Amino acid sequence: MRKSIYLLGILLWSGVTLAQKTRPENWYLLDPTVDKVYGAGIEEAYKTLGDRKAEKVIVAVIDSGVEVDHEDLKDVIWTNEDEIPGNGIDDDNNGYIDDVHGWSFLGGAEEDINYEATELARIYQELKPKYDGKEVTSGDEKVRKEYEYWLEIEKAYKEDMEMNQQQYQTMELLLAYMERVEKQTGAKFSKETNKSYLAPDDRDKRIQNVMKLILMGSDAESFKHELEHGAEAYGGMIKYNKVDSDSLRRAVVGDNPEDLVEKFYGCNRYEGPDAMHGSHVSGIIAANRTNNLGIIGEANNVEIMVLRAVPNGDERDKDVANAIIYAVDNGAKVINMSFGKYYSPDKEAVDAAVKYAEEHDVLLVHAAGNEAKDKDVEDSYPMRYMNDGTETTNWIEVGASSYKGGKDLIASFSNYGRTKVDFFAPGVDIYSTVPDQKYEDASGTSMACPSVAGVAALIRSYFPELTAAEVRDVLMKTVVMYKGKVYKPGGMIVETKKGPKEKKVKVTVAELCITGGFVNANNAVKYLLEQGK
Repeated sequence: MRKSIYLLGILLWSGVTLAQKTRPENWYLLDPTVDKVYGAGIEEAYKTLGDRKAEKVIVAVIDSGVEVDHEDLKDVIWTNEDEIPGNGIDDDNNGYIDDVHGWSFLGGAEEDINYEATELARIYQELKPKYDGKEVTSGDEKVRKEYEYWLEIEKAYKEDMEMNQQQYQTMELLLAYMERVEKQTGAKFSKETNKSYLAPDDRDKRIQNVMKLILMGSDAESFKHELEHGAEAYGGMIKYNKVDSDSLRRAVVGDNPEDLVEKFYGCNRYEGPDAMHGSHVSGIIAANRTNNLGIIGEANNVEIMVLRAVPNGDERDKDVANAIIYAVDNGAKVINMSFGKYYSPDKEAVDAAVKYAEEHDVLLVHAAGNEAKDKDVEDSYPMRYMNDGTETTNWIEVGASSYKGGKDLIASFSNYGRTKVDFFAPGVDIYSTVPDQKYEDASGTSMACPSVAGVAALIRSYFPELTAAEVRDVLMKTVVMYKGKVYKPGGMIVETKKGPKEKKVKVTVAELCITGGFVNANNAVKYLLEQGK
């Protein structure tokens, strides 16, 4: 699944709604009762904790890579004390040479994987030589079933490629419009320049009107940057979905993609070619709270273990499994997983790693996804449900909420599920760390996921006797409820005589997730103290 926001209609990459409300920059730290903003209650939790002692907790971030020398992250990056940096020796005998801050499963001796095909495209590439242009009507049952599967994959692949092309073209259309605005007005694209732009034709007038709606709730510079990043990502996806993915993998990383038990491949280049996503996620969890720089992360007794396993494209099951196992073996107590996909051909390998984490008391926090889909209807991977029908107890599935409150409380892009998503957490316009010592807004369940991972790390730090399953149970019991109705994710922009309007369906939060609520650290802390913990 793409790490950035999936686009719904023409509201590309913004995740905005039409409600207008001032956003506190640190809103995800705030509390709905005290601050009247549906943040995660972090600051109030610290007040409640007072001078209670805490233990250090390692949070593994399985992602695109992290800028480990960022001013707001460098002091909270995990260091493998048993490894001597740069000596080319596996000092701690864990199979990974010079894994000082973690590991990358996407690099080889000299190069790194940046773009990858989607899992759908990889399956298509595998089956195409066997069945493309052929018809199988008889013979071995296994062959017939695989042929039928090929027909499904072929159809889905063509639809996906068409959608990718449409998304890419729409982003390029909007970026070209922004350039025309800047050229005509002689100033950077903004709410003001968009308003003053003299549209020369009906096309630009329509785009201008939609931009007015988008910019009611989104910063123009951030929105433009997301469009640029999105166009680059979709362009790369279109290109690499046509490339022999396994051959590229062998050439760059040097492993055998089909060997699921293979370990110890990769490199120690933690940042990789595109660390924006992983750096942003890490900042939400643990950006330095005491250095008076940039932002404040959620947890103040956390070290971030960097595990690069998520390219621009779809992550491989093998890499996800190995990253989880590495995290468990090297002391992580919480693992953040802001990624996902809709096909998992080697799910059994990931299942085994998830069970391994459960057996070793490690909590897994996973992003629900950004397609405004009902996860009760359509599965995505990885998941807490094993192929053998069992369900793990160490898994939290997180949807995204907004600071805007009221009917706009649920992010318009967030996946949901009455029986599959546990609760919601801050995931719209989250300001956090990005490469080159910078900070930017980003939106997605990818941001909601570390918001919960940060809360879980805080709880595991101050209440270390709790198991992973108990931490999940406490967070489920202590969510903040919302009694009113909210807009169901999805919606659309429709043309009316008065211009573009947003069309939405109203539902209760209880119809969108298991608990019907929003994560809250302060509620969790109060509950535990009341229980004598």
